[in-house]
Amino acid sequence: MTEPDWVRHAIWWHVYPLGAVGAYPGQPPGPDEHRLRRLVGWLDHVVALGASGLLLGPVFASTTHGYDTVDHLRIDPRLGADGDFDTLVAEAHGRGVKVLLDGVFNHVGRDSAIARRSVDALEGRSDDEVWLLRDADGAFVGFEGHSALVTLDHAHPSVVDYVVRVMNHWLARGADGWRLDAAYAVPTTFWAEVLPRVRAEHPDAWFVAEVIHGDYPAFVQESTVDSVTQYELWKAIWSSISDRNLWELAWSLTRHDEFLESFAPQTFVGNHDTTRIASTIEDPRHRAHAVVVLCTVGGTPTVYAGDELGFTGVKEEREGGDDAVRPELAVGGPGLVEDPVLRLHQDLLGLRRRHPWLHRARTTQVALTNTTFVYEVRDGDDALLVALNLDDEPLARPAGELLACDDASRDRGDVAPHGWAVVAP
Repeated sequence: MTEPDWVRHAIWWHVYPLGAVGAYPGQPPGPDEHRLRRLVGWLDHVVALGASGLLLGPVFASTTHGYDTVDHLRIDPRLGADGDFDTLVAEAHGRGVKVLLDGVFNHVGRDSAIARRSVDALEGRSDDEVWLLRDADGAFVGFEGHSALVTLDHAHPSVVDYVVRVMNHWLARGADGWRLDAAYAVPTTFWAEVLPRVRAEHPDAWFVAEVIHGDYPAFVQESTVDSVTQYELWKAIWSSISDRNLWELAWSLTRHDEFLESFAPQTFVGNHDTTRIASTIEDPRHRAHAVVVLCTVGGTPTVYAGDELGFTGVKEEREGGDDAVRPELAVGGPGLVEDPVLRLHQDLLGLRRRHPWLHRARTTQVALTNTTFVYEVRDGDDALLVALNLDDEPLARPAGELLACDDASRDRGDVAPHGWAVVAP
């Protein structure tokens, strides 16, 4: 299994459409509002940011937050219709921006046609097949305690056929790949049946699985996905910076290197399910360091929409607890923004684009304390040195050509207190 060549250059801008266009929560738009097209207004921002891909959260018909799909073959009417999706894809591709869809194939909403047909079949009202998983008492199995989300029977051949059909349908309409939501809850044998059939029709498609814990390399090998979400590194980045314990980050990067032996993980410092990085790292002097790591280590980096503008938001474990990290975005894009957080992202993503070999690069510790970390990132003859300083004292800067640094370090020969630098040795 080999990932498509274009992924080597991919940098994703991840957006949650229902929230971004004001379709959820709150009053749903009318049938003629075509809100999905509002994301077209952000595409120039995506390009100016330095990203090359649009990772869309759920866009398919659902009842509430999008992860309770009721029809995988229909655009959510709160967003618009098929034509609005086609317009968004065409506008993205016209700017050289790939489009990744978020597919929920572990479960469906209880109001879905799949669920209704399964109920009718069990109650003798039809001869339809039952596509849902049942427990020992015959009840449908909910997903992680959510009774409104009912789990598909992934051993059923018709479910395999259905998911293949859905994936191929949207890839044929212009999508470039799939994020597989809650993939960790699905048997890897299911993905191993589905994905080769999809790749047979769309060999350039890319598939990233949402996996939080466990053996990432084994999951990739058994499922045949191209990548998984790198939650281990995500946690290590914000935790090590917040706690001023960079040993945790160094340890996680040794694990990260092991993953890179077999696949390039999807890396991120925030997404639609996590507290914003600007809220997680309370010391504003150290938030840039998280972006530096994201943009200089191996993997496929992803920026969650709004992080590049300094958005804050705390995820809470309650009904509606995700709303703060899934806000509505301005109509037409952010406008002309002169913001140090945006400039930081542009500078670092630009550096990343100029060094696409970083996609598979490995890291080596050069110097490490609780509050300082210098690491080399290398792929063959290509290398960079990265210095992170969380300390109150300056840090000796690695020798070489200075490619990027914080403002305080720019006119001095070392790395300023609470600064950072990237050097070509």
